[in-house]
Amino acid sequence: MSRSSRITGTGSYLPPRRLSNADLVAQLAARGIETSDEWIVERSGISARHFAAEGVFCSDLALEACKLALQAADRQAQDVDLIIVATSTPDMVFPSTACILQAKLGAPGGAAFDVQAVCSGFVYALTVADALIKSGTARCALVVGAEIFSRILDFEDRSTCVLFGDGAGALVLEASETPGILSSDLHADGRHVDLLCVPGHVSGGQVSGTPLLQMAGQSVFKLAVGVLESAARAVLEKAGKTEADIDWLIPHQANIRIMQSTAKKLKLSMDKVIVTVGEHGNTSAASIPLALDYGVRSGRVQPGQTLLLEGVGGGFTWGAVLLNY
Repeated sequence: MSRSSRITGTGSYLPPRRLSNADLVAQLAARGIETSDEWIVERSGISARHFAAEGVFCSDLALEACKLALQAADRQAQDVDLIIVATSTPDMVFPSTACILQAKLGAPGGAAFDVQAVCSGFVYALTVADALIKSGTARCALVVGAEIFSRILDFEDRSTCVLFGDGAGALVLEASETPGILSSDLHADGRHVDLLCVPGHVSGGQVSGTPLLQMAGQSVFKLAVGVLESAARAVLEKAGKTEADIDWLIPHQANIRIMQSTAKKLKLSMDKVIVTVGEHGNTSAASIPLALDYGVRSGRVQPGQTLLLEGVGGGFTWGAVLLNY
């Protein structure tokens, strides 16, 4: 029987500091930036987000999510022979956050590396882990999305700083004779690099360029809805499934309007969409595993159900994974 991979545990973690829209509006008002709870909710569906404390790093958030995922899978850190961290906000330039996480977990020896595809990062990382397990390179993987976006936000730009938050989500993916990951579809179009980017880098000990997030919101919205539909249809076709087979759509939690538009195009009721953007904001690569873990722990996502995971992000990158949970 051919080798497959299957999710055996999920976990997530949000920093304790929660900022409601009212909290953020007050902070922005002190800077002379005007906005409102109503404006933020109408634009994005976001009511709150979590920000990491000073001195807390991406690997710290990832560590807490991984502990919960390993516990859910009834695995020890020593069982893990592959760690992939999807992040755009690593602890440092190098080594990878995955290697730092590996040390904190106390699980040396297996492969560990980061994937950088911004908000599509978790879908990319899950696809890579699935391929490595199917090839026999690994048996038990931790696939993680972790971000501290609060440190790259421009708090003079009300159109972006209200949208993002910090957090981490993780899952344990193990070799299995029972098919779990059914199909995946990944894409990128580098012609749209400037639509969503942080155009800064370190040079000669100084930051060169702009180390803060920049986004052309309307252009991103238009692109996102189209490519998410195409990726969803691609994974369904590859797996020989239709929209009617989807039990849960678990999309990147960027904007409630994007999720509503995607669900409509796939003829899915919003009752079949896991939505966490209201409380988490856009946590980039962490948003899909955060939403998945919420779905599992709330009792909505049940074993045997078919899940469609999809994301779109800077690069421009996008992709989807169809799986049996």
